[in-house]
Amino acid sequence: MIIVVVTFVFVVVLIVGAYALLVMRPETSAQHALKKRMRPEDPIKKIRLTLPASELRERGSTPFKAFRKLIDRSGLRLTVPALVFMCWMTGFVAGLITWMLTGRAAVAAGAGAAAMTLPYLWVRYVASRRLWKFEEQFPEAIELVARALRAGHAFPTGLSMVADEIGAPVGPEFKLLYDRQNYGMALPDALRAFAIRIPILDARFFVTAVLTQRESGGNLSGILDNLASVIRERFKIKRQVKVMSAHGRMTACILCALPPFVGLAQMVIAPGKFALLFSDPLGTDMLIGALILQAVGMLVIRKIVNIKY
Repeated sequence: MIIVVVTFVFVVVLIVGAYALLVMRPETSAQHALKKRMRPEDPIKKIRLTLPASELRERGSTPFKAFRKLIDRSGLRLTVPALVFMCWMTGFVAGLITWMLTGRAAVAAGAGAAAMTLPYLWVRYVASRRLWKFEEQFPEAIELVARALRAGHAFPTGLSMVADEIGAPVGPEFKLLYDRQNYGMALPDALRAFAIRIPILDARFFVTAVLTQRESGGNLSGILDNLASVIRERFKIKRQVKVMSAHGRMTACILCALPPFVGLAQMVIAPGKFALLFSDPLGTDMLIGALILQAVGMLVIRKIVNIKY
């Protein structure tokens, strides 16, 4: 009984300590930094943050730069330490449960390493869904900017109208673009940062068209109208490809879900026979082989149904 209590206390202290170190401490330091920036300073010591966004990113690069970009694209209110903590906790819990079921440290380590990727894959899925919705709303935003230009408004005013009248995710992204150029960043640098933040081809088309018009002149409203029509046609083709590959994607879902479903059904119907897979070393090796083949099959099917266009 004492060993169980000591183990429980140790795990709780470990979890709380990791949470305080990886989540609470960075958030507290960020709040202190924000309060320090809000204090009145000597005008001579103020520094103008007019560097290009790419240069600012390079100066602030960290080992978790890819995580930061992914969280920004997903629109989730997460910090990089929070995501790392979620990955670590998921792997720890999965490894602990696997070790309690199998009693083999190697299997538990493999299961924990695989489970650590689940929060990252979830954030990546949310980011891809958000980019898909952004791409669907983007032509409407471009047409709104073009109509604002034809009505006599300036280009930044058109960005503000998009931020106010179109919902997420296009509205918040254009709001950030408008705020950046409104608070001192040069418009070309703000547009380039927008293209980096939204890694889709249509956003690069938009930025290239605006920057080219600023350099060489021309009718920007007409250019944006043509760009919106091109983006709509591209999105229509994407939907057609998605419809044509729906049968293959449905087959992939069924084939990937069938083995776990059969395993769970066998666990309920005949738990005694299914327990041999965890108690016998040969059964554990069979489970590991099945998981590896399952992962390989999922990757192959995903490669087949993921049509490049």
